[in-house]
Amino acid sequence: MAVLVTGGAGYIGSVAARALLAAGERVCVLDDYSTGHRPVAAVLPDAEFVEGDCGDPACLRDLLAHRSVDAVMHFAARTLVSESMERPLDYVKCNLTGTLTLLDEMMRARVPYFIFSSSAATFGVAERVPIDETHPQRPINPYGWSKRAVEELLPYLQRLGGPTYIGLRYFNAAGASSDARLGEVHDPETHLIPNLLRAALDGSSFSLFGTDYPTRDGTCERDFIHVEDLAAAHLDALRALRTSAASGFYNLGNGDTYSIREVIAIAREVTGRPIDVRERPRRPGDPPVLVASSERIRNELDWQPARQHVRTIIEDAWRFMRSHPRGYD
Repeated sequence: MAVLVTGGAGYIGSVAARALLAAGERVCVLDDYSTGHRPVAAVLPDAEFVEGDCGDPACLRDLLAHRSVDAVMHFAARTLVSESMERPLDYVKCNLTGTLTLLDEMMRARVPYFIFSSSAATFGVAERVPIDETHPQRPINPYGWSKRAVEELLPYLQRLGGPTYIGLRYFNAAGASSDARLGEVHDPETHLIPNLLRAALDGSSFSLFGTDYPTRDGTCERDFIHVEDLAAAHLDALRALRTSAASGFYNLGNGDTYSIREVIAIAREVTGRPIDVRERPRRPGDPPVLVASSERIRNELDWQPARQHVRTIIEDAWRFMRSHPRGYD
């Protein structure tokens, strides 16, 4: 049997695809390269790559008809909170409509297992921290809404014959593979750690959005999870589904809180370089605090993060950026 990895040429999908291959799985990557990177195929030579859109039913039908796929890991999505505030319908089209097209074709082909990349953005502004799975979900941006909408539909589809599923709600994925071959490259880049490291690398300025939040130093507080720990959680989810685990949703973070100012200080220490910080107004759609309780996935799926400290995450990301100063060539 094979695992279909949508968005497998992108940041998180490529690291997960590599982890699957290392575990002895057959892997088929589907990516339209709108945000993914073609050079990733050279890092994953044992995976099959198919260029296509997971919102294209004809492409999906042909792909699933000619491969023995028993599970789909769905990473393909639009993921930028700020962009979702400006172009909300693009997020509905890609993240909701595209996912429903994928699920429809999975049901047609009787693919039994689905692992969904969800997000802490489904929670909105935290009413309590750490955030566990019982926390109310009130997303404050279209990105979070699009992920929440899929979550709401999955139980209904399962009752209609759809796949058994596990949804993983990422908090802040960061870092790079330990060998510096796979990492975070977006255009434009909006994520904290790569933007900090880019400023350290080339001397550009870093924009700090919001210094007046109701937090300990006025900047947002976040829970960072290493991308390889995140990939390991997907393998744990796959094993659980294949051994008759029930469907469900899990929060995925380390449970440690770092403010943006604290991350800036650690990045300066890791790189040994000054980072010019320019304070800017808040961005719309950014909640003050996002910190996970991951007790459920630790207890039920036996997931254990191996690279918890944000310093390790930044060190791996810095190693990747120095190896790929212009991104993937």
